[in-house]
Amino acid sequence: MPNDFTALVLNSDDKDISVEIKSLTESDLPDGDVTVAVEYSTVNYKDGLIVDGNKGRLVRNFPHVPGIDFSGTVEHSDSPDYKPGDRVVLTGWRVGETHWGGFAQRARVRAGWLVPLPDSISTLQAMAVGTAGFTAMLCVDALEQYGLGPDDGEVLVTGAGGGVGGTATAILDARGYTVVASTGRRELDGYLTDLGAAEIIDRDELSTAETRPLEKERWAGCVDSVAGTTLATALAQMKYGASAAACGLAGGNGLDTTILPFILRGVNLLGIDSVMQPAESRRRIWQRVVDDLPLGKLDAMTAVRSLADVPQLATEILKGQVRGRTVIDVNA
Repeated sequence: MPNDFTALVLNSDDKDISVEIKSLTESDLPDGDVTVAVEYSTVNYKDGLIVDGNKGRLVRNFPHVPGIDFSGTVEHSDSPDYKPGDRVVLTGWRVGETHWGGFAQRARVRAGWLVPLPDSISTLQAMAVGTAGFTAMLCVDALEQYGLGPDDGEVLVTGAGGGVGGTATAILDARGYTVVASTGRRELDGYLTDLGAAEIIDRDELSTAETRPLEKERWAGCVDSVAGTTLATALAQMKYGASAAACGLAGGNGLDTTILPFILRGVNLLGIDSVMQPAESRRRIWQRVVDDLPLGKLDAMTAVRSLADVPQLATEILKGQVRGRTVIDVNA
């Protein structure tokens, strides 16, 4: 690979954030012991916040290359764990926030942040999974560790039209669960049915302000990427001893509920963090992705776009207008 490469770069003048695709050189890269020739990244909700005006001030130092995940091939390594030619994937570790990320043709990172890709998954498929799919697998894994099984009843997936929800739906269906998908975009009903949803409900059914502290028991488990009133309503409807895995805040970061589901029904609220997962856990979860996610269904979930499309996609994902997974081919 030549010394220069293309990247999407953010700059700030203390008032406004500018976004520019420009040429950089290897000397511009941050510190790290592994340099990766990036092939693909994705657009996630957090990427939207950063690229569309740095909402929440997730990035503090400029210039900055965003992109919270990427896949590619090791180009240079000072670590004994990797050698040139190794295929790798990175999600989390605040890459794309405090450290330059994947919206570039080259990235330099710490070896401990990388995961070797299993042989049976391509770099494109790895980013079709990406942070969202990795998070979805963490949610399913946590629910099963807390005892969830396919015969226990319906599993609710909120925000099912997004990357986490869609991937969770596909994984749960492949493992024999009955999935009820919640979405505010009913035009996606056919798409969600193809992913494996047995039933689709409108998100308004879970966002009423009249939710009682306890409602009729229905859900054997829940994968929630919405939070807010949606999660509060789901908790009030959980079966005795059931668990909800909470991994997102598309509906806000509040949770107006009571203690009653937890002390009268023994409900478990499981917080899922994909950013700082230790290396051993990451490798295990990525192997579960290969084993449990029907990779063929990724085609229905995935659109491939270019770096030039990222600013528009950032705005669209914050408005809930992006379906499934959007992979960025950084070399297109």
